[in-house]
Amino acid sequence: MSTSLLVGIIALAGFLVLVFAGVPVTVSMAISGVGGCLFLLRTPTAAFDTLKASVFSGFTSYTTSVAPMFILMGLLAMETGIGDDLYDCFQTLTRHQNAGLAKSTAIVCAIFGAICGSSAATCSLMCSVAHPQMKRYNYSVELATGTIASCCCLSVLIPPSLHLITYGIAAEASVGKLLMAGITTGIFLMILFLITIEIMCRINPNNAPGRETKATAKERWKAIRHGGFIEVILVFVLSFGGMFAGWFTPTEAGCVGFVGMMIVAIIFKRFKWKALFKAMKDTLTMSGMIYCMIAAAKCMGNMFTYSRIPNAISELITNLDIHRVWVIVILTLIYFVLGCMIDGIAIILITTPIFLPVIKALGYSDIWFGAYMVVIVGLGAVTPPVGTACYLTAGCTGESLTRVFKGCAPFFVAYVVCAICLGIFPQIATVLPDLLM
Repeated sequence: MSTSLLVGIIALAGFLVLVFAGVPVTVSMAISGVGGCLFLLRTPTAAFDTLKASVFSGFTSYTTSVAPMFILMGLLAMETGIGDDLYDCFQTLTRHQNAGLAKSTAIVCAIFGAICGSSAATCSLMCSVAHPQMKRYNYSVELATGTIASCCCLSVLIPPSLHLITYGIAAEASVGKLLMAGITTGIFLMILFLITIEIMCRINPNNAPGRETKATAKERWKAIRHGGFIEVILVFVLSFGGMFAGWFTPTEAGCVGFVGMMIVAIIFKRFKWKALFKAMKDTLTMSGMIYCMIAAAKCMGNMFTYSRIPNAISELITNLDIHRVWVIVILTLIYFVLGCMIDGIAIILITTPIFLPVIKALGYSDIWFGAYMVVIVGLGAVTPPVGTACYLTAGCTGESLTRVFKGCAPFFVAYVVCAICLGIFPQIATVLPDLLM
């Protein structure tokens, strides 16, 4: 083993130790990256020049500018209560169905995810509007909380997915193609969630005993008209459709989406300057966090390149002479374990420089790998011991964490089925990018 490779492994181990010791992920990446470069490049000046270059490139990259406007669009929708209207709309449309409220939650999670791209924001919204309704109709705690915790993770797949944008930055891949891959993959996963809810209620009808009479055609149209559904879909189609058609760049699409969402808020008389300023303040906070994380990850990625860890892994897999499917299985297990312990965006930034060369060498598409990785990372968000979505759901609803994890167990199966189908049929993720771009 060469000295440079040993230094890279020690730096990676040091990063994991720092994270488990409670040091923020961004600081851990910066320390490990600079520390590794200090030994690899021999001089402190060269090591800190690497950090300086990483910060500059991370903060000035055009691709990085995609995130803030999409974040602002989503936060404005949340602060003005547009998400509440959407839930009321789908509650009316599905109230007569078996587990109609749970299915409404899954669908609205997907739609609101298309507005904000944040699983935390989606989870907070659903805990405040969906959980009280499901509790009112005597839904089981497991079904109610499991649906919210699992389905809010659709936000990390469906555009404007911050996870896919982050992967595009780390992999230097087309953000537009990645977002298109996220649409089909996210819809497929949502359908699996709806099937899971139906199966849970057929096995145990007590999971969702309460339902209402079917809404009349007049009531349905009123719900759609006053729920903002048409307007939100128009904003989504204009923003992302324009980007996919080549009318806007991804950054411009975010601006168009924000203006469109502001117009929707004004039409429904929900716009307030206080809400706009709150959304802008939170956008600055989230964007700053992401930018710092990207800069630290670039520094750590440079350290990996200098230590030749990606090359060593590629050579190891080549020498093992195993089928490429088994390589994907191994990577899946690695991502699943990491997803249980570390934030998804951090995982993407850390592992992409290591594993992407391996994936390309095996003949897989970088677009497919981005969608696949985000699905597996999302699975970690509903799995112990960390399970960030479960902790957030338990905290917002006041329910037992154990019962939330228990409720997520059936959705775990849906995630696994999605991952298997993506592996067997990669076209699920690549069909739209191949057709439109």
